[in-house]
Amino acid sequence: MSEQDIEEMAHVAISYFDGTQRTAALVDREVPYPDGKLIVSRTDPQGIITHANQAFIDMSGYSEAELIGAKHCILRHPDMPAAAFQDLWDTIGQGNKWHGYVKNLRKDGAYYWVKATVIPNIRNSRLVGYTSVRRKPSRRKIEESEALYQTLLAAECKA
Repeated sequence: MSEQDIEEMAHVAISYFDGTQRTAALVDREVPYPDGKLIVSRTDPQGIITHANQAFIDMSGYSEAELIGAKHCILRHPDMPAAAFQDLWDTIGQGNKWHGYVKNLRKDGAYYWVKATVIPNIRNSRLVGYTSVRRKPSRRKIEESEALYQTLLAAECKA
């Protein structure tokens, strides 16, 4: 992180769907998604990370030890509207696969965009968790998602 990034860093409160909050550092710097990489993680049914591949560790800026046992929402960027995650949880809660574009918050306050697929893991007719696979999104889809999410956030602020 550069000295300019540190000077431009803002601290914001982020509220999560379960009612918890945390303060996170933000810097307006995108880390490009690396070509040819898949980010893979698994969680338990409550969204606690149980597996993180090396691409996930590298992109998030967290160590494996910091990720395992943490809530997956540790990556939630405040530019992401609650409605996007409500759609995700509604979809996977019905046992269906979810696809979407997500702006993730890195440990250092920068961000990165992903094209995400989340799949419920069912073993012996029982939900045991979720697998999330993230790919590099197109710039056009990022721009479309940014516009949509700004509209949804504005509506959430009025509610």
